[in-house]
Amino acid sequence: MHLSLGRLDGRVAAAPISWGVCEVPGWGAMLPAERVLPEMRSVGLAATELGAPGFLPAEPAALVEVLGRHGMRLVGGFVPLVLHDRDQWAEALRLAEETAVLFAEAGGTHFVTAVVQDYGWSRPTALDADGMKVLGEGLALVDDLCAGHGLVQALHPHVDTLVETAADVDLALEHTDVRWCLDTGHLKIGGVDPVDFARRAGDRVAHVHLKDVDTSVARRVLDRELTLVEGVQLGMFRPLGAGEVAVDEVVVALEERGYEGWYVLEQDCALTQGLPAEGCGPVEDVRVCLDYLQHQVAPRVPAAPGL
Repeated sequence: MHLSLGRLDGRVAAAPISWGVCEVPGWGAMLPAERVLPEMRSVGLAATELGAPGFLPAEPAALVEVLGRHGMRLVGGFVPLVLHDRDQWAEALRLAEETAVLFAEAGGTHFVTAVVQDYGWSRPTALDADGMKVLGEGLALVDDLCAGHGLVQALHPHVDTLVETAADVDLALEHTDVRWCLDTGHLKIGGVDPVDFARRAGDRVAHVHLKDVDTSVARRVLDRELTLVEGVQLGMFRPLGAGEVAVDEVVVALEERGYEGWYVLEQDCALTQGLPAEGCGPVEDVRVCLDYLQHQVAPRVPAAPGL
């Protein structure tokens, strides 16, 4: 598949979770890398995030070999850390160091942090301003660690984390200095307009995850009627253009503010009905997303400043 994305050329990457690859118990079947990576290349994508533990090798040379064999490169990946509790910083920094080494030695550039209540992903207890300041101190430590490896840390707002709701996002913007991963889907679920976020905090955006959302399902997840896994299995995340997120407006707003980073197609899906035939299933939704970017978004992206 030939992609013609204008200013977005070479800046759109894949995420294994778009193929249902997730470590969460009960999520669904996990396709092997030897199938997923060729399907990524077949739709014109040449870079990917790491994905769930066990999907790709955890040793740098082996990771580089597998990706290179399929014509892919590493962007970085998603890292859950406990940072709101000073007593747990040592363990968090140990985990961050281990992951940062892998990313850096394999050619990655972005370390995407999700701030979890605990490593079992318990439901979060919302932080107040003082708690968010402590979290900000923890994030600053990870910033310094990442910088030492040539990586950029980006805070990921996410369901079931300490930066989940609009109130959490506002507190985090006020009481931390960290850069952000603008995830269009998780912001929308938490009650934040991702277009507004791009316009008011675009200078802090270092990474972007693109997904669309069925808000009728999303409301049930935020109200705790459904778990995140149940919401995903009910189709909460939709191919770009098929949900209720103005993904095109987000991209335009970011590009107008000079954003030059990655756009990662991260449309979480769960394979609960067995494995689809090769060339079918998740890759078909990814094709829809790329078609949306090519025909609905790229023509609207303004030329680079000064051109």
